[in-house]
Amino acid sequence: MGSKTTTKDIITLRGSAAIVSEFFGYAANSILYNRGVYPEESFVKVKKYGLSMLLTQDETVKSFITNLNAQLSEWLESGKLQRIVLVIMSKATSEVLERWNFSIETDKEVVEKGVSREKSDKEIMREIQAIMKQIISSITYLPCLEEPCVFDVLAYTDNDVEVPFTWVESDPKLIENPQMVKLHSFDTKIHKVNTMVSYKNDEWNEE
Repeated sequence: MGSKTTTKDIITLRGSAAIVSEFFGYAANSILYNRGVYPEESFVKVKKYGLSMLLTQDETVKSFITNLNAQLSEWLESGKLQRIVLVIMSKATSEVLERWNFSIETDKEVVEKGVSREKSDKEIMREIQAIMKQIISSITYLPCLEEPCVFDVLAYTDNDVEVPFTWVESDPKLIENPQMVKLHSFDTKIHKVNTMVSYKNDEWNEE
């Protein structure tokens, strides 16, 4: 009888928070690149998740995403983050054109009791890779953004969270009668991230 050796990777709360916040940083970069919010030449290629990913070299955006990731890690570790939304708006009118929605389910037992979970890094990477591929191919199903755009990030947290002074309360920046595309999800066994993009579609609204 042959024997089979398998290993499981132990996932801690801190490790899971780091995976999710890092994922969001790369996802945000990929969305900003693929949706043409910043010029192509302001990005450099890096290898991540077994894919060619693009990272902005714009110092303002870099610093924004770095600070954002640090804050997300903190909220994820305390189990207080419910969702993150990256919003793309018209620069001229501030009209919301796209909402990239990352909703987060947290295993409360891990937060409260400090237990860990098991899941292989490879499996998590495969799930993240599937989402990244969908973001990269978004150009095939989303309407062209034909005007200069800007982006913003909304965080939905539990009510008892102390909000850092660098964050301000915001309206949800919703789109009226949006089209929606559900993307893949990934699960570290501590945080599950469900991804969806909703977008304004004039052709649809005119029918």
